[in-house]
Amino acid sequence: MNLYIKQKVFSWGDKFRIYDEYENDKYYVEGEVFTFGKKLHLYSNGGSELAYIHQKVWSFLPKYFISRNGTDVAQVIKEFTFLRQEYTVDGLGWTVKGNFWAHEYEITGNGRTVATISKHWFTWGDTYEIDIADGIDEVMALCVVLIIDAVIQQSNSSAAAASSSN
Repeated sequence: MNLYIKQKVFSWGDKFRIYDEYENDKYYVEGEVFTFGKKLHLYSNGGSELAYIHQKVWSFLPKYFISRNGTDVAQVIKEFTFLRQEYTVDGLGWTVKGNFWAHEYEITGNGRTVATISKHWFTWGDTYEIDIADGIDEVMALCVVLIIDAVIQQSNSSAAAASSSN
């Protein structure tokens, strides 16, 4: 199944629209503002919360938790590696590898592809295409993609702040 994540431009806090290949809205995401660490809520179109993502603050490497119904079910951890980036998804047995700066990466688990992610360039606001394999929990796959986007966004903000102070 192909899903698309479109970030809303000019919004207060993080807001995303998630839709299918026919442009039917499936989910939406809202971020909390003025909090320590990133906090995102993934909702169904009916408004019920399907997942809650929260960042562990004061961690050497980025670490995020995915909660469902008030219980942490997985954590996404950026691994300490040289020359490449890699993430593990504890609780699901998934690994994420690829070219994160080009927004082209793949989620794998149990020897098979769980999802492939690619960014659509030259669009108003960031748009990602996620091809999710049959039988995979699409909410969990979407949460992993949202977390990686948050890590990249935070990295870009840190790099921009460092270069402007020089």
